[in-house]
Amino acid sequence: MAGLLATESAVISIPAMAARALRLELDLTPKPGLVDRANNGSHQDMDHALFLRSIAAITPWFSVFELAGREHAHKEASVQLRLLRPAGIACEQAMFAATGGVNTHKGGVFSLGLLCFAAGRLQGQCQPLHAETLCRQVSEICRGLVARELAARPQAVTAGEKQFLEYGLTGARGEAEQGFATVRRAVLPYWHQEQGERRLQHALLRLMAANPDSNLVSRGGIAGLRYVQDYAATLLAGGWDNDALSEMDRALMARRLSPGGSADLLAVAYVLAQLP
Repeated sequence: MAGLLATESAVISIPAMAARALRLELDLTPKPGLVDRANNGSHQDMDHALFLRSIAAITPWFSVFELAGREHAHKEASVQLRLLRPAGIACEQAMFAATGGVNTHKGGVFSLGLLCFAAGRLQGQCQPLHAETLCRQVSEICRGLVARELAARPQAVTAGEKQFLEYGLTGARGEAEQGFATVRRAVLPYWHQEQGERRLQHALLRLMAANPDSNLVSRGGIAGLRYVQDYAATLLAGGWDNDALSEMDRALMARRLSPGGSADLLAVAYVLAQLP
């Protein structure tokens, strides 16, 4: 039965979905604090055209990640990240080459790359490709990641390491190790409440309200994170439209706040929502 389900799900292309997710997230407008078709959000070094170049550069790598997952499918989960890392670094280098050194999609490469790699691993094992199995596979691949790369560091160097030491935030590593728990709990159960662009905007608001976004902490500290979480929760509770989102956009730009971590998870949510 598992082989039959794997055959049926083989027509699903996670790399294609990942590329589409990035483009849908980019074009979503208005999108508070983030680059969209209307403005550059809270970013002075990025615009819509730059993101398009970045997406074009990293899209071919999604298929590379999936192929690597298939090739290494029968190796232990504990060694998978080490096997994936060289391709991930090469993908990041392609992104930086296309953007002149600007980090447009590093978080997206990490999260969507893991989804593609995990999908290939499931296919190689003749396992069904469902949202649940995909998230479980990512979690198994990333088991111990926070302990190794954050908790075990004697001295904080990167922003992620400093946020872990100061606030206990685990960022993208923790989200992946938990199998994208924030997406599964805060977004997927509500995915069909809205339609079209409003569905993606609703998902983004739910992510902004729930996600301990490391990008916001980097730019505005815990106070900046709480401001965005409370703002998004207020809109969800009281009702919202594009005018309300545009007003939120202006408020975040005035404070230089950009919920980039939630934007990355929106792309993850789109991919998972397309699966059985």
